[in-house]
Amino acid sequence: MDSLRGVQQWPVDAVAVAVIDTSGAVVGSHGPQDRPFRLASVTKLLSAYAVLLAVQEGALELDEPAGPPGATVRHLLAHASGLAYDTPQVSAAPGTKRIYSNTGFETLADAVASSSGIAFPDYLADGLLRPLGMSETRLTGSAGSAAAGGISTCADLARFAAELQAPKLLAPQILAEATRVAFPGLDGVVPGYGMQRPNDWGLGFEVRDHKNPHWTGSHNSPETFGHFGQSGTFLWVDPVARAACIALTNRDFGPWARTAWPALCNQVLANLPHL
Repeated sequence: MDSLRGVQQWPVDAVAVAVIDTSGAVVGSHGPQDRPFRLASVTKLLSAYAVLLAVQEGALELDEPAGPPGATVRHLLAHASGLAYDTPQVSAAPGTKRIYSNTGFETLADAVASSSGIAFPDYLADGLLRPLGMSETRLTGSAGSAAAGGISTCADLARFAAELQAPKLLAPQILAEATRVAFPGLDGVVPGYGMQRPNDWGLGFEVRDHKNPHWTGSHNSPETFGHFGQSGTFLWVDPVARAACIALTNRDFGPWARTAWPALCNQVLANLPHL
């Protein structure tokens, strides 16, 4: 597709891009759709969905205690528990600051495993990956990191993006709650983009709102939700544009991505009628 060929100029050795409409159809693509890539923090989208499925099934409740004293499952999903980025240190009282936390997602995985009696990688696979046919997606590492250990393909993530636009596994009202701002007004840092006031986040999903700078395009609606990964990956859904976009690369996030990603996002949005 002409509108996606700009990624050929990206300073990467491998890139795969897909655009998905609300019917679940891939309406534009570029690059190897079945090549596995490291997801880094895009993993959190899959893990959050598994946690929300656990809530739907009654294994967890959003407002049950989890993590530091006073924190809940909801706080952990929204990066509002007070847990530090990569340690069990508590840096703030729950609900007072948006502290992006890998530790919070590992805590959520432990909570799902404890309440369900099923190891989190198995819970994710049984509840999400297998039902969607995401056969090339898995968690890696000794414990299968729920925060950043995912490996997947563009083709698999396109199936997930279709689910995010027209959910069949998760009740639409639960997904709607997860993609709205939780604990509004909290300030915090978006890794790689600095302090955001406010730093809006849903339940596992970053909400674009009016953040600037940002990894999505300036033409993405404020309602856009998704995540990017330090391995050079992103996935967003724009409910207003009625489309989703995935980009996977084999080069870690850096200054190149801060320029290239928003340009691609704006190009995709401008060309949606023609994809």
